[in-house]
Formats: sequence, C-alpha cells, structure tokens
Amino acid sequence: MLEDISGDQIKEQFKSNKKLRLTTFIVGGLVVLVLGFFLYRQFVYLPANEKSKDAYWEGLNFAVTDSTEAAMDELSAVAKKYDGKIGGEIAQFAYARQLMEAGEFKNAIKELEGVEITDTYVNIMAVGLKADCYSEMEDYKTAVNLYKEAADMSDNEFTTPIYLLKAGLCAEEIKNFDKAVEFYNTINDEYTSFASQKQIEKYIARAESKTTK
Repeated sequence: MLEDISGDQIKEQFKSNKKLRLTTFIVGGLVVLVLGFFLYRQFVYLPANEKSKDAYWEGLNFAVTDSTEAAMDELSAVAKKYDGKIGGEIAQFAYARQLMEAGEFKNAIKELEGVEITDTYVNIMAVGLKADCYSEMEDYKTAVNLYKEAADMSDNEFTTPIYLLKAGLCAEEIKNFDKAVEFYNTINDEYTSFASQKQIEKYIARAESKTTK
C-alpha cells in the first residue's frame, strides 16, 4: 500500500491539507525546541553550572579575612555572571550577608529576594538572614514572622531552634511575651540539646515573669 504512494502525491496532500501542514509545523517546532533545550543544557548550562561552583570561593576568602569591600565586589560580580547557576545563587546569598554586615539592610533584603536555589539549608538561611535584616531595622514584627518561617522550613536540630530563639527574642521586643514563651517552650521540649546549651529555661522564666505584669 505504502509503495503505491509517490513523493509527488505526498507533496500534493501536504499542500491541500491545512490540518496536516499545521500539525507538521507544530510537531517540527516542538522537536526543535526540545532539541535546542537539550543541547543548551548539555553543552552550555551544565558546564557553566559546574564552573560556577568554584567561582565564589575567592569572594568568601575575602569575607573571612574581613576584606569587606573586596568581598562585596567579587561576590557581586560572580552573582551576576552566574545568575541562575548554583554558584551564582550562593554568591548572591553571601553578597547579601556582606551587605547586611555593612549596615545596608534594605539592599541585603533585595538581594536575598533574588536568591533561588534548591539547597534546603541555603534557602532556610536566606529567609533567616532576611529576618536578621528586619530585626536590625527594628521591624521586629516582620522579623518574628520570618524567623518562624525559617524555623518551619525544615525540622532539624541545627536551624530550627536557632530561629525559634531569635523569634522569641524579637517577640519580647514587641512585648508579645506569651508568644515568646511559646517559642522558648518549643525549644525546651523538642530540642533539648540546644536548650541545655543556651540555658533556655532562663529565657522562659524571664518572658513568663513579664506576662504576669
């Protein structure tokens, strides 16, 4: 059957059948897009993504040696060059931290809002650092909400109790002592090692004494 269909017949059918032409163009376009995406990912994105993982170390070294200006310049450049890559997002987070330490809290928050990375801990710390900025600006209500958000993002012994403690301290600043007690009790009940290290019962006693006044 197929042997009886000539090339000219196929061409004629293609010219006269609008649906066939449209379907062919759509399918052809999708193939080009998929192939283009695969080639971009394989030969452009993945190599650049791997390269980006080593690009931010120099900036971090400047930060460790308290070369704040040099660190900010280096990290900002890496963040722009590798935007969307793992190394670029980490550099942007580190750059935001340098901005916060320099007292540029609003600029730090702006940078943190642009950090997009799959690493759970970096995401948590980005929210926590944003809360730190609001706390430094004495917007304690926003800080409390962000610290609670950071604490809830992943239940673990490291970040969760730290951000609950910070949330409690900010809650005390806005005289929401009941909420502070709630945060401290959660630490005391669920994160006993951290509670022992930080003597969390003292925080509970202090906040509880103020709730009765």
